[in-house]
Amino acid sequence: MFAWGGAALFAVSLGYFLFTYFVTFGETASGALTPAAIGADIALFTAFALHHSVFARERVRDWVARHLSPAVERSVYVWVASLMLIAVCALWQPMPGVAWELRGVKAWLLRGVQLFGVWLTLRGAAAIDIWDLSGVRQAQGGPKGPPSEFKTEGPYGWVRHPIYLGWFLLVFAMPLMTMTRLLFAVISGLYIVIAIPFEERSLVRASAGAYGRYQQSVRWKLVPWLY
Repeated sequence: MFAWGGAALFAVSLGYFLFTYFVTFGETASGALTPAAIGADIALFTAFALHHSVFARERVRDWVARHLSPAVERSVYVWVASLMLIAVCALWQPMPGVAWELRGVKAWLLRGVQLFGVWLTLRGAAAIDIWDLSGVRQAQGGPKGPPSEFKTEGPYGWVRHPIYLGWFLLVFAMPLMTMTRLLFAVISGLYIVIAIPFEERSLVRASAGAYGRYQQSVRWKLVPWLY
């Protein structure tokens, strides 16, 4: 029940994020741009990002497994991450102004890029098992930890982090980019770029060489032929 509750909350948090980003953050705020509001938003996302980074450490995951249960270690992460994402969206301070607004063909082209980002994210999540991501598989006694070999078919054959690439396309390919959206997109994007090397280092250590072989097979982290 705890695992299924976490999976449901995970879905709710993603839905709430999409509603917030596409509707609430799309409203043009008035007033002056203040350092206090920017600092509050940075602090909010930093707390969310630190949870992801700290919980990814094997020492923390082992501590949760020992003190609670190995079956719910992933679900605890999902519960906390989902609640924090909801809090970030609900408490995000609006920024006045618009960075850009495109219309006509340019706007439709951006929407196409955005839809490709959504597909890339969903395809990447499906390839690594959404039930594993949400913690249900672990609670049912499924395998724990990195796989013995990493998949190279589909988007995982293009880049090593297609879900992150999909995120970039989703948050930046907006025909109407309010400053509220732009700040969220920039902060979240910077976190991803900073976090990738640390995440890969942990995967190399935890996968007994499997992730190292995957790195040799798929060269690019995030953007083909660039990074």
